Amino acid sequence: MPYTVGASLLAGGTPLPGDGYFYRPTVLVDTGPGMPAFDEETFGPLAAIAVAQDDEDAVRLANATAYGLGLSIWTADPGRGLALARRVTSGAAFVNAIVASDPRLPFGGTKRSGYGRELAAAGIREFTNTRTYWVAT
Repeated sequence: MPYTVGASLLAGGTPLPGDGYFYRPTVLVDTGPGMPAFDEETFGPLAAIAVAQDDEDAVRLANATAYGLGLSIWTADPGRGLALARRVTSGAAFVNAIVASDPRLPFGGTKRSGYGRELAAAGIREFTNTRTYWVAT
């Protein structure tokens, strides 16, 4: 599995039996910039864990990727988690919750994750073409 190069495999990492391209839920530790599991958006059952030395290092690591779809911060202090989330470039930020979409809220990314939103009122506006008329008299 190329995603494990330089990281330690804690769990999973092997295909499930049967037809299709399905992997067991996988946990990688000791990941960081320069590793595909850290640098790329992975939409499979993969947790790529990078350890930060402090809050500043955590923000640096989170902003070190070219992608910015969703952010999940886990902490005993939700206020601190929200303060950190505000410093990271992402389309959505979750504190003590997994990245998820809710039809009542706009969802979308930043950077290479794309711009624009789906769901909620902001998502409906993605299908419109706003036009401005300016008439001077």
